[in-house]
Amino acid sequence: MKHFGCPVLYLVFILLLHAFGSHADVTQISASNLDGVLKTKLVFVNFYADWCRFSRMLEPIFKDAAALVSKEFASTEVIFGRVDCDAEQPIAQKFSVNKYPTMKLFRNGIMTKREYRGQRTGEAIASFIREQLKDPVKEVKNLDEIYEIKRDKRTIVGYFDTKESPQYQNFDAVSKLLKDDCDFYAAFGEISKPERTSGDNVIFKPIGENNAEMVYLGSLANKDLLQAWTQDKCVPLVREITFQNGEELTEEGLPFLILFHSKEDTESLEAYSKEVSRLISFKTAVNFLVADCETFSHPLHHLGKSVKDCPLLAIDSFRHMYMFPDFAQIGEPNKLKQFLLDLQSGKLHREFHHGPDPNENKIESKTPGQVKMEPVVQGGLPNLQVGDVPDLSAPGQPIQQAQATLNELNEALKKAEEVEATGTVEPPINTDSTTIKSVFANLKPSQHRYTIVDYSRDEL
Repeated sequence: MKHFGCPVLYLVFILLLHAFGSHADVTQISASNLDGVLKTKLVFVNFYADWCRFSRMLEPIFKDAAALVSKEFASTEVIFGRVDCDAEQPIAQKFSVNKYPTMKLFRNGIMTKREYRGQRTGEAIASFIREQLKDPVKEVKNLDEIYEIKRDKRTIVGYFDTKESPQYQNFDAVSKLLKDDCDFYAAFGEISKPERTSGDNVIFKPIGENNAEMVYLGSLANKDLLQAWTQDKCVPLVREITFQNGEELTEEGLPFLILFHSKEDTESLEAYSKEVSRLISFKTAVNFLVADCETFSHPLHHLGKSVKDCPLLAIDSFRHMYMFPDFAQIGEPNKLKQFLLDLQSGKLHREFHHGPDPNENKIESKTPGQVKMEPVVQGGLPNLQVGDVPDLSAPGQPIQQAQATLNELNEALKKAEEVEATGTVEPPINTDSTTIKSVFANLKPSQHRYTIVDYSRDEL
């Protein structure tokens, strides 16, 4: 029995090694171990589906990246994990996974704002993780380093007694979550003493030499409060859209209100930012953005505009783009607010199809037949009259031209019959509108890179 047992155990070991060896450096995450895995300092998770070809292509690459990272960092520092979204749908829904594969980063159990969208190679992913494990806080050796900071990026500065203090530990944790949005500096001990007259201290340095610094007045022992304050300062209400962050911004699912302006034109940016600051209640419904006219000249061209026409203001709802009438009117009371309200009420969409809303007091009586035929005439052959039907026997009548005209008439009659039978009216397009099909929707995740799961969203 002993002689028989050893080969059997050995065979079982080989089979297990073969079955699980391909994921030796990647932890399979399920509902039963999710909380435990996320307690690790850094967790990088691949959300996949077995039937998705992009997921299958990523699988060996993800494993290679995990193997590279495991040679440099202990498992207590970073874990590579994978979630089968078909088997673990509640997990996928919890973390808003709407395409496969999706790679997300977690720090101490908190999902970071930005997912991984870089190259899908083992080395590229490993390099991304190495960057994430670097300390984002720059320790200064004298206060002159802080006083001489260039004010070209939002900066958070902390003054602490020691690195071991709970206050600094909270500061350090927050810096790791917002490292892409702000620069972080810290001074300790005797060096920081002149700035710690009332204890540990944190300040925010906004962009621009003339803008006043802001002091954090809450408790540094309250990490959530510090994080909320820092996020409010580091993630501005008005953000710049680029081709690098466009995909990420589209996935936030909010319509864009975009100021197109030249980089040298700070006056229009200030006017726009000032007006947007009065519309903070729309923050959860609209993304307030700015775009460089040169970089995004393509959507301007489709709107019949050019770089010379900037500054311009438009809404992109991911179905259509709507032009704000005149940027010079941005400072008029409630003008921009009404533009946003018209988006939410559907008025902009309605006017795109039907033209400006008619005077409510002017009511024209029409028969049901006229109502049904009207969109056919407007959208099909607006200038076609009964007398336009060609006489094929007339001398010199080109056969192709005559046949084309008859085909158009037949199409119009066929459409009229469908309207009569179904009662379905296709709305005409208002060709005079400064509205076009969405351009920024093209920045959404590509179907050549992802399998899109649930990407539909109704226009507001």
